Amino acid sequence: MKQKRYNVAVVGATGAVGTEMLRVLAEHRFPVKGIRLLASARSAGKRIPFNGSTHTVEALSGRSFTGIDVALFSAGAGRSLEFAPEAVRRGALVVDNSSAFRMHEEVPLVVPEVNPHALRRHEGIIANPNCSTILLLLPLAPLHRAAGIKRIVVSTYQSVSGAGAKAMYQLWKETKDAMGRLGPLARWPVGPFPSNRLTGSTGKTGQPVLPAQIAFNVIPQVDAFLENRSTKEEMKMIHETRKILEAPDLPVSATCVRVPVFVAHSEAVWVETERPLSVADARRILRTSPGVRVVDKPAAGGYPLPLDAAGQDDVLVGRIRKDESVRNGLVLWVSGDNLRKGAATNAVQIAELLFGGEVAKWRGGKVRKASW
Repeated sequence: MKQKRYNVAVVGATGAVGTEMLRVLAEHRFPVKGIRLLASARSAGKRIPFNGSTHTVEALSGRSFTGIDVALFSAGAGRSLEFAPEAVRRGALVVDNSSAFRMHEEVPLVVPEVNPHALRRHEGIIANPNCSTILLLLPLAPLHRAAGIKRIVVSTYQSVSGAGAKAMYQLWKETKDAMGRLGPLARWPVGPFPSNRLTGSTGKTGQPVLPAQIAFNVIPQVDAFLENRSTKEEMKMIHETRKILEAPDLPVSATCVRVPVFVAHSEAVWVETERPLSVADARRILRTSPGVRVVDKPAAGGYPLPLDAAGQDDVLVGRIRKDESVRNGLVLWVSGDNLRKGAATNAVQIAELLFGGEVAKWRGGKVRKASW
């Protein structure tokens, strides 16, 4: 029987995640009938290749979603709040990569390997979790099913691509400037730069998008600080983890740090379980868990690295060991590509589940929730 094909819109097609969405759609051979590339008016007219053809980027508007079956959004929460409900009204199913709908009770927050059953109650919009949450839960969910996690502590080491292309440019420019200042007799470490202005090869200038120098540095701030002195990123990980695992009272603590890496986030994770779980059993469970690849021969240099995780869909897990500070504790080290599994791949996998017949089909344009 001939496979049904679908009209797909990518919102934010010129951004780092949007570009990756197009790559993943092609790699996964998603049954695309037609593709519509949408972005701001500033990007309209750009030409982008996809599946052997070149397509013109269109300016995003409410009319952009006429005839679209699935819309993959990665253009920020403001754009999602404005245009995702309109896309649903015009019959499209929306998979949104922003924070706009993640904590809405009526919107499923989904990692396909972890909670695909949540898709059955969607009403047109499905939320992609935060990249750091996805990378955390790929290895933790199977351990939770096996032994019941009672507490999670996580410290993230997040690449600059999580803050967008401008942050990647900031790392490149600051590093280039620092290396240019280093002569053979220069003293380390490289200190703060005398200016916070960035000048590109085109002669344009702009303010750095990260809150401090990132070259030869780490920044213990990802997103803005809240009244409780945690950042938005840290609280996203806490609330999203509880929602996805359906454990609203699960104790979770997170510290999120930006590091001078271009692509792929890493995380140091401490978990305490209800029931004993040996290191050997944890390795065995993780080796058979979808979306996870165990890299755990540390004495021989076998541990996850962001350089190895970049460009892959699997989340790499290693340094699996007992946490000696608690009775039933384990420690893990995780690395994963934040642009792929942390964003684009997860979104495409959600679309594959929805249009592959494994969950209830979208009913087309029936919006019942006014809170959107």
